[in-house]
Amino acid sequence: VRRQRQMCIRDSPICGEPLLCTGKSFVCTTHHSFDIAKQGYVNLLPVQNKKSLHPGDTREMLNARRNFLNSGIYLPICDEVAEKARELTKNLKSISMADIGCGEGYYTTAVRSAINAQDCIGIDISKDAVKMACSRSKDIVWAVATAGCLPIEDESIDIITAVFSLISKAEFSRILKHGGYIIEVTAGNNHLIELKEIIYDSVYSQHKQPAYIDGDFTEISRTESSFTFTLNNSQLKELLLMTPHLWRIKKENREKLDGIPQLTLTANYWLRVLKRK
Repeated sequence: VRRQRQMCIRDSPICGEPLLCTGKSFVCTTHHSFDIAKQGYVNLLPVQNKKSLHPGDTREMLNARRNFLNSGIYLPICDEVAEKARELTKNLKSISMADIGCGEGYYTTAVRSAINAQDCIGIDISKDAVKMACSRSKDIVWAVATAGCLPIEDESIDIITAVFSLISKAEFSRILKHGGYIIEVTAGNNHLIELKEIIYDSVYSQHKQPAYIDGDFTEISRTESSFTFTLNNSQLKELLLMTPHLWRIKKENREKLDGIPQLTLTANYWLRVLKRK
């Protein structure tokens, strides 16, 4: 059993008692047990905490996202997050990292490698996502859980990444060390605007900014970035499949998209850094 599992995983999500790794499972003093799957992850999302039978992204969405991200199209986003993480942790001798909403692990593995984090945990609500993430790295602890109930020890994390996923203020504050950081990536006003103009009959002007957050956190920086990329029709379909827009597109607009041989799109996003007081 890797040392990271002993350090990262904390109380049982059922009773709140401490979990002890026995080698093949995590067990608490009241005998609740959570097996480590053969792929290497642990499922800490009990049935009673689920809002649906299969929460999170579907396997089809995840396969599309993996193919899209592996193509390198979003590498500028990944590189910017990794570089910011390096900058923030450069003076630390030992680094503990958590990626919340890790999906299939693309950003998790890249950032962990960039900062040489000794302890790293990736969390997602989708079991299929976490199973897929296991194939990216065996040196990361992968766990199925919700952002609202993170299976991570209090004040044990130096840096959290949340790439296109929501911040859970209370839980992030609990697990971060004082002086620890959050790197958050959120979509900007013009993110994939060209695709939206095909999907929707009307696209309304928005003023997207990272959500206001106060209390235990101080905003250190926020930057807006953009770049363009061109997709062929097959890649366009994969992009649509990995986004929530899939469920909203009308039949006639889907047919219009099917007839487009290629399309140049805009990636527009905010990168914000928050520091735990």
